[in-house]
Amino acid sequence: MTWIDVHAHLDMLEESPAETLKRAQAAGVQKLITIGTEPSDHEFVLKTAKQFYPDVYCTLGVHPHQGIQWQESVGQWIEDHLSEKEVVAVGEIGLDYYYNQSPVENQREAFRRQLDIAKRHKMPVQIHTREAEQDTIEILREFRGEVTGLIHCFTSSADLAKECLDLGYNISFSGVVTFKNAESLRETCKMVPLDRMHVETDAPFLAPVPQRGKKNTPAFVVHTAALVAQLKEISLEQLAEQTNENARQLFPKIVW
Repeated sequence: MTWIDVHAHLDMLEESPAETLKRAQAAGVQKLITIGTEPSDHEFVLKTAKQFYPDVYCTLGVHPHQGIQWQESVGQWIEDHLSEKEVVAVGEIGLDYYYNQSPVENQREAFRRQLDIAKRHKMPVQIHTREAEQDTIEILREFRGEVTGLIHCFTSSADLAKECLDLGYNISFSGVVTFKNAESLRETCKMVPLDRMHVETDAPFLAPVPQRGKKNTPAFVVHTAALVAQLKEISLEQLAEQTNENARQLFPKIVW
């Protein structure tokens, strides 16, 4: 039984990528995707994916927190590297109105421009959305049928989940689904079709129960998976098989 962690930030971990991958694979997590969030980390995530390919892959994108850093040269750099075999998606992109670390207009501009890049290059996306449900859906509707991808670390409403599923997006659950106060999210998890879901860590953030209080790491995705399997009333083996197949379909550049 093996797993893929579809969303982790290896550049933010205290241990080296080699140590992280060793721990992950010892826990059965054979593959992972490390995420680009801003121009300053793109070279690291791409270099790391190249070093540990075919077990590590990466995305390239500008996170909504860094939306103010968006400019044409950044978009061009992303486009220039999307064809590399280690790059499996445009991301992490989206909207975050909870922290508003970048002005809303900058976030929207960066989001739309990167969705357009994904459209033109026929690449999936990894999307971050927080406290921005209406704008997220409105922008995704502009690219209906032209862009697909993953709503990562889903913590929003069941209504948003249904809208995103209708638009063709898959949904990924992180350690948040194991938290004591996440009952509504667990109900949403029950509703998401098995062939449209993924599990992730978002390491080093959001360590799942029973690892709460520790720095998260890809090895911990198995704890989130255990809870999701329980919610879906299936075996861990079934969940591993299905989420791996979902990742194969969504990220066809990954070598299995």
